[in-house]
Amino acid sequence: MQFAYKARDSGGKIQEGLVEAADQKAAMTRLRDQKLAVVEITQKAKKSPFFKPKVQAKDVVMFSRQLSTLVSAGVPIVQGLNILEAQAENPAFKTVVTALRTDIEAGLSIAEGMKKHPQAFSELYVSMIKAGEVGGILDTILERLSGFLEASEALKAKVKSAMMYPAIVGGAAVLITVFLIVFVIPIFKEIFSGFGAELPLPTRIVCGISDILRANIIYIILVLGGGIYGFKKYLKTEKGQEKFDDLSLKLPVFGILLKKVAIAKFTRTLGTLIKSGVPILQGLETVAKTAGNKTIERVINQSRDSIREGGRISDPLRKAEVFPPMVIQMISVGEETGGLDNMLGKIADFYDQEVDTAVHGLTSMIEPLIMIVMGVVIGTIVIAMMMPMFSMGELAGKE
Repeated sequence: MQFAYKARDSGGKIQEGLVEAADQKAAMTRLRDQKLAVVEITQKAKKSPFFKPKVQAKDVVMFSRQLSTLVSAGVPIVQGLNILEAQAENPAFKTVVTALRTDIEAGLSIAEGMKKHPQAFSELYVSMIKAGEVGGILDTILERLSGFLEASEALKAKVKSAMMYPAIVGGAAVLITVFLIVFVIPIFKEIFSGFGAELPLPTRIVCGISDILRANIIYIILVLGGGIYGFKKYLKTEKGQEKFDDLSLKLPVFGILLKKVAIAKFTRTLGTLIKSGVPILQGLETVAKTAGNKTIERVINQSRDSIREGGRISDPLRKAEVFPPMVIQMISVGEETGGLDNMLGKIADFYDQEVDTAVHGLTSMIEPLIMIVMGVVIGTIVIAMMMPMFSMGELAGKE
């Protein structure tokens, strides 16, 4: 539970903040341990989960950059957190910063305090902060974290923006098609029924599809909803996630893009961890957990086992046939020369550019393809509805 408090410090200054504890008594004890005289303390009311704000990636990116600047300027960490707490705009992240400051004041390390908030600080983030504390280079680590997070968010933004336009156009095409079939075609069908002549085959097919959809729309929605729900449940299983991730990397067009994104993420993350002083085995374990793809995770874990047994990272990568030969060769050269972190950074930079090219190419290909499909479907419906009118015009001309 969280408690909002007002307390007076040893200098007589009033402080306000939040403290986490099992109950109010424990909260007051915790504040007294920090040499604070409690003036007022109340349990913070829980907000509705439907409107509960969440910690955003941009909050963590901005926090890392600002804290890095403050620490580099010689500002004590607690004072720096006080400043960032006052500036935080997101209530959810503000609560995290407050709790982190309180934990550090109570004697916890920064990494230990951050580990209590996985919704804000990933395992990778905590591992790097821990390495920075141990090595006495927290400002440098925070700077690297800022750059890493900014690059990661930029990569995500590229992929999302590339998929946004095709998704909107495709969704609009489906909605327009359903609207025509369900609402417009029945009106034309009633008009055609008075002709007394047999309708052309395309018109009969379109009218038949319309009748089926209108008669079974509830069942179709239920089947689609059930299928989506079942698919999501299947993806939550270990086997389902593994099969889906493996298949996604083998897709003709999207698979290439996903593989390049995975390589860029893997190399940048591992390179940043190694450069920050995180042991290679711990770094690989962290990278595997944050890979986002079970196939990639399995290959990384095999590399970790290989190193533990005295082998090299590149050997399992070569056997798995997931990473391109160029990536494996560069990693192998990095291992032999002792510059693995720099080599991984170069691979990440190269594949960031490759992702840019792939995203642009994919967008250029999908946009006209969707327009063609949309034109063919809607054009077919329109022509099918116009054909009986042409026939009626011909009959009227003959009469």
